[in-house]
Amino acid sequence: MSFALGFKHTTAGSSGPGAGSGATMENLEKQLICPVCLEMFSKPVVILPCQHNLCRKCANDIFQSANPLWHSRGSSSATASGGRFRCPSCRHEVVLDRHGVYGLQRNLLVENIIDIYRQQESSRLVSMKPEQQQQQLMCEEHEDEKINIYCLSCQTPTCSMCKVFGQHRDCDVAPLGTVYMRQKTELSDGIAILVASNDNVQAVISQMEAICRTIEENGQRQREHLSGHFERLVSILEERKQELVGLITKEQDEKLKHVQSLIRQHSDHLEVGVTLVETGIQSMEEPHMPLFIQSAQAILEKMAVMARASKLELPELGYESMSHFVIDIDDLADTLRNINFCCSVAGDEEDFEEVEEELDFGSRF
Repeated sequence: MSFALGFKHTTAGSSGPGAGSGATMENLEKQLICPVCLEMFSKPVVILPCQHNLCRKCANDIFQSANPLWHSRGSSSATASGGRFRCPSCRHEVVLDRHGVYGLQRNLLVENIIDIYRQQESSRLVSMKPEQQQQQLMCEEHEDEKINIYCLSCQTPTCSMCKVFGQHRDCDVAPLGTVYMRQKTELSDGIAILVASNDNVQAVISQMEAICRTIEENGQRQREHLSGHFERLVSILEERKQELVGLITKEQDEKLKHVQSLIRQHSDHLEVGVTLVETGIQSMEEPHMPLFIQSAQAILEKMAVMARASKLELPELGYESMSHFVIDIDDLADTLRNINFCCSVAGDEEDFEEVEEELDFGSRF
């Protein structure tokens, strides 16, 4: 469907002192709408036997559409005589006499009301500001017809002439204003629903962001806890290492002290023996036999004493070995390598306590 732009005054949504009268005029205009062209009645207006009103032109269009074999008598002022059609409002069958639609009675009251309405509307338009005008789409196929109905079948706006004679004659239509208000209401409701949905999504996003911050805080806290546990393990290992090193140092000092004591004893014995040897050599050089005998006797007695004390004390075999200071850390190393997170904080604490106990008591010499 093709449209062209025209201009039409706005009858609704006005404000100011004339707002009340504008609403009244709008309500009056609704009562003066032809059910065929959906425009204000154009004179002459005919009244049907069922008391519904139509533009005579619209009545003739309906009659011609319902009776395609009936033709005019060659005059624009006379239409086919006889025939029938149905009222578009109530579907009551209208039977025409020989005068056709020109035989229908004119509704002079409605025509007078239309004249009064147009006079009032003209006066109102004189005082209306230019910005209160709004554009009106015009039908390109019927240039003088405004787009005033909506084809429900084709889902497109159109004009009343397209409905009566054009491509939409067999389609279901509705007043453009009705469809406009319905879709505007639907769009407004959709916007409200979307806004609520957006608010909900934003709330979810904010909740997710808060969760992200909590995850970061919890991760940092758990890293600190884990570091604290391992620092505790390192501290226990270092403390135990110092204890075991102290045991090795203690035994080393005791063994050194004992051996060094034996060295001093044997050194003293050696010093006495060296001195006695020197004395014996000097005695061997004594030329006088009495003196030699006297000194030799004393030396021999001392030698006899040394001979009795000549048994040397030695450390037992392997006394110098320190190989018994051995610890088995295989199981403990496996335990350390298999440290993992437990299902609960309590389980995690128990796991670390078990490792600490093994560090304290799992060592053996």
